Amino acid sequence: MRGMSPPEEVTQEKPAWSDSELTQNPHDAQDKAKKVEDMFTSIAHRYDLNNRLHSMWRDQTWRKRAVKLAQVTNRDDVVDVACGTGDLSMAFYKSGVRSVLGIDFTQAMLDFAMAKATKEQMDITYRFGDAMDLNLPEKCADVVSIAFGIRNVQKPDLAFREFFRILRPGGRLIVLEFSNPKNCIVSFINSVYTKHIMPVTATLISRDQSGAYKYLPKSVETFAEPAVLAKEIEEAGFSAIEQHAQTFGVCTITKAVKI
Repeated sequence: MRGMSPPEEVTQEKPAWSDSELTQNPHDAQDKAKKVEDMFTSIAHRYDLNNRLHSMWRDQTWRKRAVKLAQVTNRDDVVDVACGTGDLSMAFYKSGVRSVLGIDFTQAMLDFAMAKATKEQMDITYRFGDAMDLNLPEKCADVVSIAFGIRNVQKPDLAFREFFRILRPGGRLIVLEFSNPKNCIVSFINSVYTKHIMPVTATLISRDQSGAYKYLPKSVETFAEPAVLAKEIEEAGFSAIEQHAQTFGVCTITKAVKI
């Protein structure tokens, strides 16, 4: 792990997502991967603060529940994909696993993750990489996790196949992702909050010019529902799939096993 101080704020000259692009399904964009990388580079310096504030401090609770569902032991090797600034990687480290490898394809996010791990004296390895083409050997991990990242992957089905490939038999996949609440009242409140309040306040806090916090609600709205996501995971070869809605369904933890 490379120790370092948090990087300086990055100025985004051109929006990653224009208003006109976000009238359509952002997951259909041919250059989605590049847009997502530019977006996270722009918001990395205020990513953690916005996560805490706009989840009302629930995001860390969701991550702790994800770790608990993984049923880890001190012999487990964990690969945390789309690790961002490292919050889930750190949660796994605290659980006492044998090793944690965090992978992300936005260097600015990795820089913050490494600085945080160094500050907390956590022996976590971070590496630049792509969820759809992990530069890792087969059967090298006991747990693969991805939190709030699978909807940002260009082709999630390829990522799920990669996760299956690197897991050992009996290995667990943990996917934590936003979802649309089923209760109509909760859904309405959540929609007003994520589409009209959060984009304004989060953009002000981060001074973002990339369109990241306009992309967020649109990307959740147009992404696969939990049941569809479970089907994609099953098609990748996983079994024993279970799903756990969190905080009235605003996000869902999916667990699956490689038999």
